[in-house]
Amino acid sequence: MKKILPPALLGTLLLAQACEPATTTQEAATTTAQSAPQPPHPAWIQQGNIYEVNVRQYTPEGTLNAFAKHLDRLQKMGVQTLWFMPLNPISQRDRKGSLGSYYAVQDYTKLNPEFGTMADWQRLVQDIHGRGMKVLIDWVPNHTGADARWLTQHPGFFVKDKKGQPAVAFDWADTRQLDYKNQEMQDSMIAAMRYWVDKTGIDGFRCDVAWNVPGSFWKRAIPALEKESKDLFMLAEGDSAYLPKSGFDAVYPWHMFHAMEKIAAGKRPATSLDSVRMGWQGLYPKGTIELYFTSNHDENSWNKADYGTFAGVKHAPFAVFTQTMADAVPLIYSGQEEPVLRPLKFFDRDPMRFGKYERAKFYSTLLDLRKRNPALAADASFRKVSVGDDRAVYAYVREKAGHKVLVILNLSNKEQTITVKEPGLQGTPHNLFMYTKEPLTDKPWQVEPWGYVVYEYGR
Repeated sequence: MKKILPPALLGTLLLAQACEPATTTQEAATTTAQSAPQPPHPAWIQQGNIYEVNVRQYTPEGTLNAFAKHLDRLQKMGVQTLWFMPLNPISQRDRKGSLGSYYAVQDYTKLNPEFGTMADWQRLVQDIHGRGMKVLIDWVPNHTGADARWLTQHPGFFVKDKKGQPAVAFDWADTRQLDYKNQEMQDSMIAAMRYWVDKTGIDGFRCDVAWNVPGSFWKRAIPALEKESKDLFMLAEGDSAYLPKSGFDAVYPWHMFHAMEKIAAGKRPATSLDSVRMGWQGLYPKGTIELYFTSNHDENSWNKADYGTFAGVKHAPFAVFTQTMADAVPLIYSGQEEPVLRPLKFFDRDPMRFGKYERAKFYSTLLDLRKRNPALAADASFRKVSVGDDRAVYAYVREKAGHKVLVILNLSNKEQTITVKEPGLQGTPHNLFMYTKEPLTDKPWQVEPWGYVVYEYGR
């Protein structure tokens, strides 16, 4: 779900208008210096990637079994980890649209019959694991739906409004705000999360509105879950410093995403990316992973991602950026490989159509490079280099274990002159998208508007 400003304080309901995510939480504001390094992340995520699955809209049937027919294609494309939007039943009361929001959960330990049965899900997870792939599920810990089972069985689990009724979370009328002052509620939430790990063998969680759940809960929940699976991957929807400090492996890079948007719109120079990157070095613990993307379910449905924000030829250089940047794991949203260039409905059926796969080769090329080349691991080094007009051209080197990759992005609508002056970057590297070795000297050359080049050394 989208982040709301201002953030709510624990145990207090604040009604606010939905707007762009930000980092103005009290816990984040107190962080001024980089803290101790992150504990080790699961080894499988370092050179991994994530693909977000919108089950409802993925096929005409909108079921898990229908989605399973796409596994061969996604595996061939290079997808490693599948993140499924919430699988729980959706509340009927105050439901939005005909089917409601994925994020208005009615019961944490059941599967939405719209998608199939628990047996269908277990078979799907086994099939995914059999291919050497991983599974994340979307979890909604901040609030429930308006007729959730807990509302009748455990009314004390909820924040109350002025009338003594379960309070609506922000302005999401189909939800009710959970009260993290209630210890029994916290225990029940952890038990529900453990249920999915134990019963279905998932590999981690993407936690919705993690930014409004206190760090003290995550410091209890994450170690408890890791007792069940040591290689569990925890992704927080949020960018507050307290989230990785509380045990999350990865967070959302909202400031970087908004810088990308402004550059694509011609409102900011490419150097804006450096401003964000340098700011992170003083905010997050060393080793914190960011989930880089050009689209996700919110950005697609509400903010014109791909077809507006990064429309046409603008998409590719920013997609390359998300796939090759430091301290990052890249995300591809359902349909981006087609591409689906329209907003998908959020509360009703609106199936996407597949068949052209116009971006599939582009993505598979990048995903394959990331998988086989340690220089693109999340923890590989990053070094900015200047090869032209820094206000338009963003270039950097990634290195690890003797492997090296040079990325050159023209983030402008004008042709740019490129000159690689650094001797260590000259030679005959492999041009990833030209599929050939290419002489690279200090002789100037041109890159087209919104162009991109990726060089791989030592191949």
